[in-house]
Amino acid sequence: MRLGLLFGIGAYAIWGFFPLYFPLIEQATALEILCERFVFSLVFMAIVLTVSRGWSRLRPVVHDRRALLLLSLASACIALNWGVYIWAVNDGQVVEASLGYFINPLVLVLIGVVFLGERLRRLQWVAVGIATLAVLVLTVGLGKLPWIALVLAFSFAAYGTVKKLVGADPLASLTIETAVASPFALAYLVHLQLIGSLVLFHSSTRITLLLMGTGVMTAIPLVMFGAAANRIPLTSMGLLQYLTPIIQFVIGVFVLGETMPPARWAGFVIVWIALAVFTYDSLRQGGRNRIARRSATGVDEVEAPV
Repeated sequence: MRLGLLFGIGAYAIWGFFPLYFPLIEQATALEILCERFVFSLVFMAIVLTVSRGWSRLRPVVHDRRALLLLSLASACIALNWGVYIWAVNDGQVVEASLGYFINPLVLVLIGVVFLGERLRRLQWVAVGIATLAVLVLTVGLGKLPWIALVLAFSFAAYGTVKKLVGADPLASLTIETAVASPFALAYLVHLQLIGSLVLFHSSTRITLLLMGTGVMTAIPLVMFGAAANRIPLTSMGLLQYLTPIIQFVIGVFVLGETMPPARWAGFVIVWIALAVFTYDSLRQGGRNRIARRSATGVDEVEAPV
């Protein structure tokens, strides 16, 4: 449990501090950074699978046409998410990016209703309704739709939904996702090289290493996330997920000095109320489920890692 919590905190903390990493390589465009993130993530995953002798994990997925199609869709979703996020951070929109990850859990349950036929409990509907109100307040108050937050929330929720449908080994699915996108990413990097616009290998050694490091910075928290999910209950993971947008919000406001007009504060406060309702309902339902399992087994239940 303790090790799982450390892995979980580490994963979400790394994701939270990304707004301090990408400005270090803003000499490159968001699209170049995105492509290098895919290519070097694939290199890192190949090293991990070689060291762990895990190449056999890919075999069941490679021979499953449905899984390959879904993972291709997942690759497109995460490419959109990463691309918009990198652009938002380097454009000084960290606070709005954090909003996307605050509302992501609510968008995820909404997608479950629309596409998977799931049914929401009353308080879950209340939370979704409050979050919708927050988007309306931000749109009216700021005079524009918070499109960055919405794209990030819906693309990451779609990515999570597709991954759930696949149900493949985490290392295998991540490797295949990056492998699907990497040829296109590599082709674009070659194009930049031919027209003389590539920053990688043509800037300082520090910038080159940081660009190559995007692959490691992408894969390590994902591996830590998988290790945490295997050791601690999903309710704990659900609470830890808010660590990322909280860190991003603090960095955006207090480190990078982004402005917070009253309308934006109002929208964020409403979102936090929605998340409080959603979290309360999740914890209450988790307690009920444990009581039900105890009644069914006739023994006291010890909460075990998922």
